[in-house]
Amino acid sequence: MIAKQLVTSHVFPLKITDTGEFAVTQMEESRLSHLPVVDGATLIGVISDKEILAVDEPTLEIGKYKTALTKVSVTDEQHVYEVLKLFSSSNLTVLPVVNDKNIYLGSILLSTVVHALTEMIGVRNPGGVIVLEINDKDYNLSEIVQIVESNEVKILSCLVSSVADSTKLEVTIKVNRMEIGPLLQAFSRFNYHVTESWSKEDSYNEGLQDRFDALMNYLSI
Repeated sequence: MIAKQLVTSHVFPLKITDTGEFAVTQMEESRLSHLPVVDGATLIGVISDKEILAVDEPTLEIGKYKTALTKVSVTDEQHVYEVLKLFSSSNLTVLPVVNDKNIYLGSILLSTVVHALTEMIGVRNPGGVIVLEINDKDYNLSEIVQIVESNEVKILSCLVSSVADSTKLEVTIKVNRMEIGPLLQAFSRFNYHVTESWSKEDSYNEGLQDRFDALMNYLSI
């Protein structure tokens, strides 16, 4: 999935001739803390309500808030992971999308990215979750897949994150079955360390959300 597939029609950019008062009103109506600013079709940057209110000149045109404009955007062909990384590092609520000539094409909402990623990692699909802790030098995805599929189970998604201050990795796999007891035993036979597992509908989403948060932190590095 790429950036242009995530663009929403619900965000309207500010013009450089719009006033700070108008901009804050637009943000309140859109329930956003940021809006993109354009000069014609060209993206100038992103401005926040806090930056506007700090100036305390409601009739001042947005184009005169030059030092308050954040220069951040993604191109229309960038992957959703790059979009997520920029959201995480910039703490924006909206991210402008441009082409290779810096022409504004639209904006992406953080909520849209989160929804897209939950679809990609299979959160909505029923199944169990298993977390493995592995030395990074021993990580072998093909072997993990072989163990899972030899038990007639399919992997729906796989997240890999580093364990802080160690050489270990956490591998979180979501599978298409709730009954994961035999699979846990299989991992044990192959000397895999299972640190956590969920196999009930009311718990696996919570566990996978923790791993999703870890992924967001990892992408922001």
